[in-house]
Amino acid sequence: MSDTVHSLSTSGLSPKQQVQCWSDTLTDLCGRFDIDPLEASSLDGRVNYTTVSRLKLCQIEASQHRVGHTDWRIRSTEHPYIKIHFQTYGISYFEQDGRRMEIVPGDILAYDVSCPHTITSPMLTRHDVVIVPKELLRERGFHTERMSACKLSSRAGTGRIAHEFVHAAFDEATKLSPNSAAGVAESLIDLLLLPLREADRTFDRVGPEAMYIRAQAFIREHLRDPDLCIDQISAALGCTKRYLHMLFSERGMTVSDYIWRARLQNCRQELETHAGKTITDVAFSWGFSSSSHFSRVFRKYFGVVPSSIHRAQHAGSAAQT
Repeated sequence: MSDTVHSLSTSGLSPKQQVQCWSDTLTDLCGRFDIDPLEASSLDGRVNYTTVSRLKLCQIEASQHRVGHTDWRIRSTEHPYIKIHFQTYGISYFEQDGRRMEIVPGDILAYDVSCPHTITSPMLTRHDVVIVPKELLRERGFHTERMSACKLSSRAGTGRIAHEFVHAAFDEATKLSPNSAAGVAESLIDLLLLPLREADRTFDRVGPEAMYIRAQAFIREHLRDPDLCIDQISAALGCTKRYLHMLFSERGMTVSDYIWRARLQNCRQELETHAGKTITDVAFSWGFSSSSHFSRVFRKYFGVVPSSIHRAQHAGSAAQT
């Protein structure tokens, strides 16, 4: 038969013992971590966990705390796992590689445990976790050295099916023979990966290049919004402003440069193709709030004033009539 269900609680321990107990439990599951109960006087935590073949399945509840590790030196030795985290109650904030994500009930978070990170929970949280040895993903062709955190949804589709399968596997784990457990584990891994494939965001395709492409797409979609700024972009993409600055500076520009260049290019195209619009109409429709400012930056970027293009377009339209 498979493993039994193990249960642990910090109830009845002193605050110092609670932190140590929680740290020891996480170490046994997937490596050494730092635990901080934040400003709370105690850390109330409960965990039930079992194994299905080489997978570890956990049900975790904890009061406010921060957990994580920041030491790159222990990357490859103590944390050779990928975590699939299903949030079921409360809000947590995940940070890794300069990215920050808000995790709420219904979210799935998949991330490399070995890469330094923190998870901050300012209130009571509950989540189901599947701990997957990296070697099982390598067997499926994933390049684990390039994995980056990914947030998906368990509210519908393959994400919901995967979460329901996790629940069923946990409930039936103690009744499975070794052969059955191995089969269930294989099916569970493949099922857990479906949401990633469906979203075309497999672990080896969500690095800096993919984040830069996502940033470009978000900017294009909101280019007409005069309030578009780096704060809005970083919040939408779940990364820090510093990380965004790094992505664009590596390509020789700032985020602001990219936004204004894109706006100017669209303005010029519109001036050249829509003779019926005024310069002010075009400028304001693409996020500029001052026609004089628009004219200055337009001339600086293209070497001509927008009125010359506008006049040429009017002249061309008149000649055709």
